[in-house]
Amino acid sequence: MINYELLCKQVVEIAKNVGQFIKVEALNFNASKIEYKGLNDMVSYVDKSAEAQIIKQLSQLLPNAGFIAEEGTSDKIGEVYNWIIDPLDGTTNFIHGIPTYAVSIALKENDELVIGVIYEINLDECFYAWKGSDAFLNGRKIQVSDTPDLKSALIATGFPYYDFKRQTAYIDLFNDVMQKCHGLRRIGAASVDLAYTACGRFDAYFEYNLKPWDIAAGLLIVQQAGGHCFDFDGGNLPLTTCDVVATNAKVSTELNDIIKYHFK
Repeated sequence: MINYELLCKQVVEIAKNVGQFIKVEALNFNASKIEYKGLNDMVSYVDKSAEAQIIKQLSQLLPNAGFIAEEGTSDKIGEVYNWIIDPLDGTTNFIHGIPTYAVSIALKENDELVIGVIYEINLDECFYAWKGSDAFLNGRKIQVSDTPDLKSALIATGFPYYDFKRQTAYIDLFNDVMQKCHGLRRIGAASVDLAYTACGRFDAYFEYNLKPWDIAAGLLIVQQAGGHCFDFDGGNLPLTTCDVVATNAKVSTELNDIIKYHFK
């Protein structure tokens, strides 16, 4: 049996170590080092090197585990255990010198998330949880907010950057939510949005067309902090490309009703 707590704390140290590498590289980074994977989908040697470092260190912890990683550094698939990695979530922020980006690492056992770690580099904030645990921020227990309704809620979201087929409906959704909540924010890193929902800074978060590495760690942390995660239809979230809603549980119905109205 794996000791999830011990393993999670080891992953925390890996995330912090790689985060320090990213922080140092940010000091000398310039636009000539950008590559494009697709429309507005950027990557740099920092993403790739960070991912390689993470995979090397995680391989020492669980030699038989596979990897689902954004930059494709490893194509190894584990029979039971698979790490889900975003080495630098918020690459666009990083490239433009906006100091909100994070390392995100999750462990999936069969189809169940059992470890989630998000290290927000510039604030030196590490959010984490494991199966059966509370959720933590730098060793302190965190919980979702107790905001009772949407009109009092601060909501986070993300903007589409390459899949614009549903853009009109999404803008209509923004317009609706903005008139019914306390405020709408866009940070530019899904993992950070989920971490902030877990600790109560945001009361809810929604975004569409995300990948497993964007959300895996954050989903577990939100749930272990007492939150509620579901797709745009209000159903369970498969760890594939998906639409995601995460809330403090108290505003779930109100927010999901609005989302379903615009995304029938």
